[in-house]
Amino acid sequence: MKGEWRSVRLGDICVFNYGKALPASARNGGKTPVFGSNGIVGHHDSAITKGRTIVIGRKGSFGEINYSDKACWPIDTTYFVDELSTEHDIRWLAHRLACLGLNRLNKAAAVPGLNREDAYRQELLLPPLSEQRRIAAILDLADTLRAKHQEALTQLDRLTQAIFIDMFGDVAAKGWPMDNVAGIALSRKGAIRTGPFGSQLLHSEFVDDGIPVLGIDNVVANEFRWGERRYISDKKYQELKRYTVQKGDVLITIMGTCGRCAVVPEDIPIAINTKHICCITLDQNKCLPSFLHAYFLRHPIARKYLARTAKGAIMDGLNMGIIKEMPVPLPPIGLQRDFSTWSAAVEKLKIAHRSSLANLDALFAGLQHRAFSGKL
Repeated sequence: MKGEWRSVRLGDICVFNYGKALPASARNGGKTPVFGSNGIVGHHDSAITKGRTIVIGRKGSFGEINYSDKACWPIDTTYFVDELSTEHDIRWLAHRLACLGLNRLNKAAAVPGLNREDAYRQELLLPPLSEQRRIAAILDLADTLRAKHQEALTQLDRLTQAIFIDMFGDVAAKGWPMDNVAGIALSRKGAIRTGPFGSQLLHSEFVDDGIPVLGIDNVVANEFRWGERRYISDKKYQELKRYTVQKGDVLITIMGTCGRCAVVPEDIPIAINTKHICCITLDQNKCLPSFLHAYFLRHPIARKYLARTAKGAIMDGLNMGIIKEMPVPLPPIGLQRDFSTWSAAVEKLKIAHRSSLANLDALFAGLQHRAFSGKL
């Protein structure tokens, strides 16, 4: 360790001040950020903190740590630590609080919350002020790199949205014919289907290895990802093979987290899907999977249709009948191919950024451990 480190309790080095109520109707949209437990919730023209501020979730997202590089207004679901509430480096303290695990301290049975007296009892190692500043500078740099990759992913997604709307947005002006999902599916029985129901597939029939069973977790990110692995035996698969998914099938979640959409990748092994997913095998002479995927998630016609027909605020009424009837424009297949090629190139960039971000997350976690144990 550099310099003298000492063991302290959190309450020895800072004060958690209570935030102050500021209803949305009273926020006048000034330049001062207004913070709730989960981040910025609006703006106002005055602040209640002095200088840089750490905002700690007290209710709701209790223990969540947010940081403002200027005076702000934390509302009454939060605590805050500003430059008058500690003698220590506030950036170091923000990093330290973020990995102190305050969200595990809830004792309220009904409403999740953080008692500041519980927080004050947490023990930590306190380095000298100069060491705090050095640690904060290193962690800030690593955090900036992570933020840049996250921002790149956000911008790539915005770019995809802009290109898609530019190519396919004004359906009426371009005079493209309209169909629905039932009309663009392959002309065969079961081209639009859900997985096995009820006693057809019991949880007790899952095995440690065999034929994968795709569920919500494979689709929830709006792109195909391997999540929790579930398998059935080859024998069970022979009973359920009519539920086999094919490469290029479009998957839409209809239970649980409804309205998520993904395309089955080219390298999919033999697999089936659960009852929580509607699986669509398209007639690719009419509609490409990449186009339907983007259309479902991005096009105003699709979003308005789903908002109008699905029951509830989070599409809890989405079902196969609603999906079959969803209107779909049919742009020229060559234009769909152009979009598919372009979106595949963007996806490669996104994969590269995700990989870099995962590596930086691991590096950041390692740096935090070393920094707060005096080994950095």
